[in-house]
Amino acid sequence: MASRGRAGIVAHFPTTHQRVVDELGRRIVGGAWQPGETLPVEDTLAAGIGVSRGLLREAVKVLVAKGVLQVRPRTGTRVLPPEQWNHLDPDVLRWKQAEDATALLRDTGELRRIVEPEAARLAADRAGPDEVRVLYEALAAMEAAAADPARTGYIEADIAFHRALLDAGGNRLLGSLGRAVGIALEHSFLLSTQTPGAVEASLPGHRAVVEAVEAHDPAAAAAAVLAIIEAAEREIAQSPGLPGDTV
Repeated sequence: MASRGRAGIVAHFPTTHQRVVDELGRRIVGGAWQPGETLPVEDTLAAGIGVSRGLLREAVKVLVAKGVLQVRPRTGTRVLPPEQWNHLDPDVLRWKQAEDATALLRDTGELRRIVEPEAARLAADRAGPDEVRVLYEALAAMEAAAADPARTGYIEADIAFHRALLDAGGNRLLGSLGRAVGIALEHSFLLSTQTPGAVEASLPGHRAVVEAVEAHDPAAAAAAVLAIIEAAEREIAQSPGLPGDTV
């Protein structure tokens, strides 16, 4: 779950295996080993983390699957360039958020501008009663959470709304993308909602999206989503939780 404060994403690890994956991943994304560099030998690295060699090997396999590491016989385990990492992987997104929150905010904003307006057009073209109902339900959850002084559940409802919008056009790749970037959206929304008045101001825009989708008006749906994204960018720039290195 996420915590407030400086808009960090907090992760909990129920198993030692997951903790080791996280430890290695954070170190790599943080630059402890540069791209092309070989990790320390297995015994040394396992001892440094305080785990068995078996657990370390399993963690390395996970990072190989994420495109972060490459294992080659006789040459060891080396760090791959960031261009080869799976940047839609939730763990990689979380490690990036912890290491360079500014870059993740920029990437998230750019991705949203590229994807969401066209997804809204597609939803307005294709969405049926069930898809519209899901959007209205997410909007209702946002409105109920906004009325709660603690704003409990607002960010979760906001994420659910945008995922539902990506699902509403019936393009399964867009739907999968929405689920993949949940961490990035959470990070962005944690910041934007800390700006005074941002939550209340966002609700009419979200309602405009649903109404445009329901009316099968692609241009209006795209414009309404773009307005939400632009407002969020302004709110992030004014947020008290903004990372200190952001300009």
